[in-house]
Amino acid sequence: QVHLVESGGGLVQAWGSLRLSCAASGRTSSSYRMGWFRLAPGKVREFGAAVSLCCIHYADSVRGRFTVSRDNARNTMYLQMNRLKPEDTAVYYCAAQANGDYRDEYDSWGQGTQVTVSS
Repeated sequence: QVHLVESGGGLVQAWGSLRLSCAASGRTSSSYRMGWFRLAPGKVREFGAAVSLCCIHYADSVRGRFTVSRDNARNTMYLQMNRLKPEDTAVYYCAAQANGDYRDEYDSWGQGTQVTVSS
């Protein structure tokens, strides 16, 4: 089991930036894919970005504004969020998977960090 802890959320004005971090511990592996998801009130969970050894994926809604990266030496994943919009307001979760589709089928989840973007 991989233990994940997100941090870096907060309140920011539209067009501002935030950087989220996801620290992993336990049965971590650089071969695991890690991803960012978000859940806004009244909406379903949405895939945001994912990073693995080979590939990086983004949802259309964040491509060009968000950048996912990973520091395997520190077992930490990051999400740099620029040009934030009010519709980016959500609880952001990081997740890890050994195998599966990058949009789903994750094995471990963090507790989430709130991001609020004011207009």
